[in-house]
Amino acid sequence: MGLLTAFFRQCMPWAGTRPAVGSLPKAGTVRRDSEKGGRENAVERNIRITVPPKGKYIIEAIQQAGFQAYAVGGCVRDSILGREPQDWDITTSAPPEQVKALFPRTIDTGLQHGTVTVMLQGEGFEVTTYRIDGAYEDSRHPSQVTFTPDLREDLRRRDLTINAMAYNDAEGLVDLFGGMADLEKGIVRCVGDPRERFREDALRILRAIRFSAQLGYAIEEGTAAAIEELAPTLNKISAERIQAELVKLLVSPHPERLRTAYDMGVTKVVLPEFDRAWETPQNHPHHCYSVGEHTLRSLGFVEPDRVLRLAMLLHDIGKPAVHTVDQEGRSHFHGHAEVGARMAEDILRRLKFDNDTIHRVCRLVRYHDYGNGVEMDIRLARRAMHRMGEECFPAIFAIRRADICAQSEYLRREKLDMLERWQGLYKEILDKDQCVSLKALAVKGSDLLAAGWKPGKELGEVLQRLLELVLEEPERNTKEALLAAAEEYRR
Repeated sequence: MGLLTAFFRQCMPWAGTRPAVGSLPKAGTVRRDSEKGGRENAVERNIRITVPPKGKYIIEAIQQAGFQAYAVGGCVRDSILGREPQDWDITTSAPPEQVKALFPRTIDTGLQHGTVTVMLQGEGFEVTTYRIDGAYEDSRHPSQVTFTPDLREDLRRRDLTINAMAYNDAEGLVDLFGGMADLEKGIVRCVGDPRERFREDALRILRAIRFSAQLGYAIEEGTAAAIEELAPTLNKISAERIQAELVKLLVSPHPERLRTAYDMGVTKVVLPEFDRAWETPQNHPHHCYSVGEHTLRSLGFVEPDRVLRLAMLLHDIGKPAVHTVDQEGRSHFHGHAEVGARMAEDILRRLKFDNDTIHRVCRLVRYHDYGNGVEMDIRLARRAMHRMGEECFPAIFAIRRADICAQSEYLRREKLDMLERWQGLYKEILDKDQCVSLKALAVKGSDLLAAGWKPGKELGEVLQRLLELVLEEPERNTKEALLAAAEEYRR
């Protein structure tokens, strides 16, 4: 049994695991108390967070000027979990004008919301003044903000308890709303009343589900109930912001948590095509799940690459549109790949994806089922590479493997063996440097012009005929042989 076969047959998802509480870094001091009606009293914990030197410099400079300053939010959460924070945000009692006066180079990122970006040697750190948000009139932005000297009020307005912790070296961890307890229990919970948090900013609904997927945490009961109730308000959120959260969910260690979004009515708003897929059965020996369930399971069998995960999400999205049932009760989905590619393009454009992502994902959707059940030889493999494109072709192996591993066990071993033979042929084509595209053809348009051909449509047709010749007989990809063949075509 080949190594590729062994790997294929394992069909192990790329899913990550929840960080172990016992692995949390320790040292320093944590201060945590609770609101009235909270679950816990103030406690002491030994946790030390290593703030990067530039972030530490900013915090200490603000403190020396007589103001409070802390690292806050995701960087604190990720540090506690032993993860590398992507950004270090700082919250402070200093007004924006004072922050600007303390540092030689700043950018007015969002002065109306109290945010100044401090630049240190080309690296930016967002510094935001403690604030209280006014009414949210569009389910996204506060109509006004009021600066406050109270850290509690600033943390109170944040979305989730695990994102509402602050830290500096002098005081340790400030945890006023039970974020540490929720990290230890593996819970995603809103700060305060979840309905209020989601009415303020509907995008927080998707953020809660996304954090559940990234961390492998459960969503707290009250928070889940509020998501179900307020999911329709997501229609007020811009496509770009929904796209960003959807991608983060898909490339997380637990993309299968998209099921949560379906169960709570979120996909009905942001991706209704998925709901229809979930409700479409696949009564066929090759399948044992609905289209939607199969899609969810397939996501875990590809690495957390943005294009691959999007392609798996959409690879069968066309099936409900072409679903038929024969006299024996078997489901059929003839032409679903082509229909799915068109639907995928509509979905990705609706969600404001860039053209390159749309092109790559739609090609994978269009060809994910190409050659299914066909015993491939090297000639057919060359033609498949030409048709799919050299960039797309190697990704098809990952897509096909994930598709197979999320189907029933019927003929699974045979399918994976065939896929391994496909991959062997692909390697042979690469090793022999065989031509599968016009750019690798030994004759160019300039060569034909030099041989007396005239510019125009006929020139392109001849080049295409020469490529067809080489796809059949790769050894003829020499300048001499192709110019001779071109002369035969001219005669």
